[in-house]
Amino acid sequence: MSRSAARHRPGLAELHRRGSELELLHRAMGFATLALVTLAPLLIVVAAADPFGHGGFALWLVDGMALSGRSADALAHVFGPTRKVISTTSVLSVALLAFFGMSFASSVQNGYERIWKTPSIAWHRIWRQAVWLVMLMVYLYAQVQTRNVLEGTPRILLSMGVGVLFFWWGPHFLLGRQVPWRHLLPGALATMAGLVGLRGFSYLVFTPLLVTNAISYGPVGTVLVVESWLVGVGFVVYGGALLGRLVCEWFGHVDSPGEPPDVAPPGPTDRGGPEPPAALRSWQKRSRRTLS
Repeated sequence: MSRSAARHRPGLAELHRRGSELELLHRAMGFATLALVTLAPLLIVVAAADPFGHGGFALWLVDGMALSGRSADALAHVFGPTRKVISTTSVLSVALLAFFGMSFASSVQNGYERIWKTPSIAWHRIWRQAVWLVMLMVYLYAQVQTRNVLEGTPRILLSMGVGVLFFWWGPHFLLGRQVPWRHLLPGALATMAGLVGLRGFSYLVFTPLLVTNAISYGPVGTVLVVESWLVGVGFVVYGGALLGRLVCEWFGHVDSPGEPPDVAPPGPTDRGGPEPPAALRSWQKRSRRTLS
């Protein structure tokens, strides 16, 4: 199928097909599991070391899920307080937490590689995952801290701007700059739009669900709601990048996977083209002799 035909294929149908190939739901569930098991402990330590805030990791989750009131209290009951985290955490423990956090960064990198069909980054470039993990924590920390200095529309605009920059830079850096900046911008915009939508969904659905689950199942119910929200985050992160790639294909900036670019077949006089037939070669020789 040519590039023009791929461009006119129904958008939702093609998005669904690509998502099935990527195993988007399973990849989002893996994202949520790794985030809770490997990334959350590291973020708990980082949040506990925050010299400006006193809410700890629970405040980070409350802010990300747009919770308030009893739902925020239920979440804080499970993930806080964190007053003793720093005093009971050794240097070796922090190093181990960072090591396990790298598996989360590696999973995200693999997802981007599958979406953009790029070669895997060599193992000796693992430092890219480490830098991305640090920048992720800086991004999350900055998002939480903006609530202390701004509110309302200015904070929303600042948060969205910083988010677009992070999700624009992240794939470019993790993929070793194999994908141009201009191709990654639609994915960053789609990812941020999806996160805004997920925040609204969380406010409407997860806020009352947290209270209900905390009463019915205790801390386990609260953790299940957080895990469900993380599945949504993973779905948006990978789905936004996939949608961004499709947008580039629809506008003709990127070729569809497995399809050669639309180029005209080489003519008989083109360099590297097919050899002309014997009759044509004989006629060319006679013409050259006549002209000479």
